[in-house]
Amino acid sequence: MISPITGSARNAPPFRYDIVGSFLRSDEIKAARSRYEQGEITAIQLHEIENKEIAELLKHEKALGLKAVTDGEFRRSWWHLDFFLGIKGTQKIILNQSSGSKESTQRAESFKITGKIAFEDHPMIAHFTQLQEMAGDTLAKMTIPAPSLFHFVQDYNGNEIYPDQQLLYQDIITVYKAAIQTFYDAGCRYLQLDDTTWGTLSSGRHRAHLRSRGVDPEQLAKDYVRLINESIAGRPEDMTIALHVCRGNFRSTWFAAGGYEPVAEVLFGETQVDAFFLEYDNERSGDFAPLRFIRDQFVVLGLVTTKHGGLESKEQLKLRIAEAAQYVNIEKLCLSPQCGFASTEEGNILTVEEQWDKIRLVVETANEVWV
Repeated sequence: MISPITGSARNAPPFRYDIVGSFLRSDEIKAARSRYEQGEITAIQLHEIENKEIAELLKHEKALGLKAVTDGEFRRSWWHLDFFLGIKGTQKIILNQSSGSKESTQRAESFKITGKIAFEDHPMIAHFTQLQEMAGDTLAKMTIPAPSLFHFVQDYNGNEIYPDQQLLYQDIITVYKAAIQTFYDAGCRYLQLDDTTWGTLSSGRHRAHLRSRGVDPEQLAKDYVRLINESIAGRPEDMTIALHVCRGNFRSTWFAAGGYEPVAEVLFGETQVDAFFLEYDNERSGDFAPLRFIRDQFVVLGLVTTKHGGLESKEQLKLRIAEAAQYVNIEKLCLSPQCGFASTEEGNILTVEEQWDKIRLVVETANEVWV
């Protein structure tokens, strides 16, 4: 049996206990969005309700001792589409529900490129500045989808604007470099890139599907590492950028299964982010052996599931951290939930109280491991 070990506390991101970002929407938020869509309240009134509910959320986050807080993505419908649709040259589309992944078939919205893409006047910059103001002395963390996901989704949906893939890659890089700098100028020092493409590229079933479409998953992984690296190149030194790898989280469901081994060497060995947030809450994520390719980045272990309300054993969590420490120095490890609690406004299948119990478990466990 592996003996638990201890490390030291940490006061810079990623923190020993951290969060992926999204939280269950309050009843007030859900009701307000419904009323807004029906034309019963204005955008200004909706925004005021969002402000009130985010303020309440921040109280809970701070009360539990979180060192970085988010707005719970309360102003979004989707974890990714709201950001993509704020990019100039994109448009919302409705997918054919007879095809696609679990996530797309259960809520069949996506986006398509309709013109040259650019990052201009994006509404999430204001969302961040408002979060930062409301967070006060606590670090405000911003979450956006990764550039690799932008490419993956548009490729699936079809794109007639960019017949030249290299030009598309370059414009995505330009968009993300502008986004990162704009968030930084607004005060952001902790940015998380959320990405389901690596879950897809870790799945044998999805890799076979890619090959059936004439796509080489090995080359795609290399292209996506380059896309991420060039997008974050030149970022300010005092800005932490993390990459969160997800296998699907819509209403507690998932769409990909498989350990990190097929992508580990290129993803962990070559991606130049500061930290990886990695799902490790069940057997679908595989073992810790792929972590042997981690260089000097931090690894935030997503050992506590957000897909149901049952609490994990604290002692078992400590044993799993010790197991991961066989591959990554304990001083480079942290703990978090496996994903957010509401990748879309519908939210996962657990209660608000269970959500906070999960966060409390993460905090308490981390404080006992990293003393």
